[in-house]
Amino acid sequence: MTSARPATPTELDYFVEGMDCPSCVRRIEGALDRLPGTHGARTNLTRQSLTLTLDETRTSRSTLEATLRDLGHPAHALGGPGAAPPAPRAWYRTAQGRLVLTTGALLGAAVFLGQLLPTLAPWLYGAATLLGAAPLARKALAAARAGDPFSINTLVTLAAAGALLIGEQAEAAVVVFLFAVGELLEGVAVGRARSGIQALAALAPKTALLLRGDRVLEVPADALKVGQTVQVQPGGRVPADGTILDGQSSLDDSPVTGESVPVGKGPGDTVYAGSINAGGVLRVRVDRAARDNTIARIIHLVEQAEASRAPVARFIDRFSRVYTPLVVLVAAATALIPPLLGAPLTEWMYKGVALLLIGCPCALVLSVPAAITSAVSAGARRGLLIKGGAALEALGSVRTAAFDKTGTLTAGHPQVTDVTGIGLDDSGVITLAAAAEQGSSHPLGRALLAAHAALGTPLPAAQDARALPGQAALARVDGTDVAVGSPRYAREHADLSAAEARVAQLEDQGKTVVVLLVDGAVRGLIALRDEPRPDAPAAIQDLRALGVTPVMLTGDNARTGQAVARTLGLEVHAQLLPEDKLRLIRDLQRQGGVVMIGDGINDAPALAAADVGVAMGGGTDVALETAHVALLRPQVRAAADLIRLSRATMRVIRQNVAFAVGLKLVFLITTLLGLTGLWPAVLSDTGATALVTANALRLLRFRGGEQD
Repeated sequence: MTSARPATPTELDYFVEGMDCPSCVRRIEGALDRLPGTHGARTNLTRQSLTLTLDETRTSRSTLEATLRDLGHPAHALGGPGAAPPAPRAWYRTAQGRLVLTTGALLGAAVFLGQLLPTLAPWLYGAATLLGAAPLARKALAAARAGDPFSINTLVTLAAAGALLIGEQAEAAVVVFLFAVGELLEGVAVGRARSGIQALAALAPKTALLLRGDRVLEVPADALKVGQTVQVQPGGRVPADGTILDGQSSLDDSPVTGESVPVGKGPGDTVYAGSINAGGVLRVRVDRAARDNTIARIIHLVEQAEASRAPVARFIDRFSRVYTPLVVLVAAATALIPPLLGAPLTEWMYKGVALLLIGCPCALVLSVPAAITSAVSAGARRGLLIKGGAALEALGSVRTAAFDKTGTLTAGHPQVTDVTGIGLDDSGVITLAAAAEQGSSHPLGRALLAAHAALGTPLPAAQDARALPGQAALARVDGTDVAVGSPRYAREHADLSAAEARVAQLEDQGKTVVVLLVDGAVRGLIALRDEPRPDAPAAIQDLRALGVTPVMLTGDNARTGQAVARTLGLEVHAQLLPEDKLRLIRDLQRQGGVVMIGDGINDAPALAAADVGVAMGGGTDVALETAHVALLRPQVRAAADLIRLSRATMRVIRQNVAFAVGLKLVFLITTLLGLTGLWPAVLSDTGATALVTANALRLLRFRGGEQD
C-alpha cells in the first residue's frame, strides 16, 4: 500500500480591500499567525496586497478568504506574486466609502424625522447607531477571534453600546458616523501617497517599434527581449531600458529620474524606459526586460520599503499594543469606581464612554507611516529611491558623508591623457592594457577600451581574465601574463623604481596613473584624468551648511586624491582597498552616523557597513543592490537632498505625534471636567487623523534644495 504524497504548499497573492492603515495590517497579520498551515505571510500597504504560502491540507483557501472577509477585508486573487493590483476605485465605491454614506444617510434621516416626530427621535438615532455599528461589531468580533481583542473597532463598538445604554442615542449615532469618516480619511491618505508610485507603471509605453532586418514591427513593449533593437521616434517614449546604438537626441528623463532638464545623449549612452525622446530618431538595444526595467525596479523598491519600518514606527506600534488595553481599563475604572463610591452612575458612565473614544489610537498609529509613505513616494518622484523607513530616519542624524571619488565626486568619464612605453611603443601599451580590461565596468577600464578603439586596430583575445578590486585587472594575452594595476600594486609585484619620477610627475598634475606589467615586468605607464562633477562643489557646501562633514575615500593615489580634494575643499583618504574603506567607515561611525556614497563593486562593503549606503546613478548592480538608497540622477547634490528629506520627514513625524497626543490630552481634561461630550471626543481622534494626514501629505511637495 503506497502512502499519499503530501500536498505541495501553494503560494498565493491577494489584493486586499480596505487594507489602508497600519492597524489593518496588524489585524490581518495577527489573524494569519493563528491559522494553521500559513507561512511567510507578507503584507504590502502600497500594493494593498497579501502574499503567503498555504498548506491547504491544514487550512483551505476558502477558510482563509472567509477569515479575511470577516475581518472586513475581502481578498481577491491576483495572477501571481508581483502581479499588478486592480485599478484604485473612487472613495465612494469602496467598502469604507459606502459605510460613510450609509451611516451619514441614517444619521441625516434620524435628524429629519426626529424633528417631525420628536417622540420617535431616540428610536431613530438608536437604529442609525445599530445599523452603522453592526459592521464595526463584526470586525471587532473577528479581530478578537484572531487574537486582537482590543482593536479600534472594539473601542468604538463598546463606546456606541455604552452611549445607547445611558440614553445618549443621538451622540452614539454621531460617534459612529465620525469614526467612519476618520477611517475613510486614513484610506485617502495612503491612497494619495500610493498614487504617485502607481502612476509610474503607466509611464512605459504599451507598444514598441521592433527592428527586425529591414522591417519595423509594432509589438507589445512587455514582449521585448534583451538584445533586441528598437526604434524610438521623436516625441515617443523609450519602451525599455537600453543603450543607444545610433542617433543623437535630447531625452526628458524627468518622469524617471526627476531631472528637470533634458539630457543630450548619443551612441553608447544609457536610456530609461518611460523617458521622452525630444529630438531625433534613435536605435536602442534592449538591455532589460520589462519586468526588470528601471520603472519596475523603482516600484519594487518602494513596495519593499514597507518591510523596513523606521525605529520610531516600530516603537509606536509596540506602544499602541499596550496603550489600547490600558485605555479600556482606565475607561472601565472611570465608569465604575466613582459610582461605587456614591457618585452618579450615568454621569461617570458617560465619561467612561468618552474616554474610550478619546483613547482610540488611530491618529497616533497613522502619524508615522503616513509621513514615511509620503516621503518615500516624494523621493522616488525625484529619483531618490529609499529602500525603507529605517534608512530614511537614519539619514537625518548622519554627521559624516563619505564619498567615493571616481564616478561619484567625479563624472566617471576619465580619458587617457599620457602614455609612456617602457620597451613597448605607445599603441602596444594601450592594446595590451585594453585587452586585460575587456568586459570591465570600472570607469578606468572603459577609458582604456575607448583609447584602444580610437587606434582602430584589432583587440587581442584575453584568457583567464579576473579583477582584484581596488588593485588590478589580470589576464593572459597572446601567451603572456598581463596586469593593469595601480602603482601600489606594481611596487608589490615588480620593480617600479625606474619609473617612479614619471609616476610622481603625472600624479602631481592630478592624474590617475595605471601601470602595465607584462610577465612581471613594467612595460608602460598610462595617465588618465577625470574631472569633478559640475555640481560637486555646491554639494559639499550644502552638506557643510547642514552640519555634515564631507570626506573622500578613494583607492586612487594620494597625489591625485589630494588634487581633487583641494578643488572641492574636503578631507581625503587615498590608496584605499575595499577593506580599508570598510575600516574607515567604522572609525568614522564612532563620531556619529555615516552615509557612504559610491558606485563601484569595491564600494559594496563600505555601502553595506555605513549607517546609510547610497549608490550613485549609473553605478554597478552590486552597488545598487547593496545600498540602502539608490540615486537615479547622477548628481552629488542629491546626497544633501536626501538629508533634507529625512529631516523634513522626522519634523513632520514629531508634529504628527504632538497633534495626536495633544488633542487627546485637551479633550481628556475637558471630558473629565464635564465640558465636552461624546461627539467632541470622537472628533478629537477624527480631527487628529485629518491633521496628521494633511501634514504628512505636505511631504509630497518636497522639492529638494528648494526647501529644507
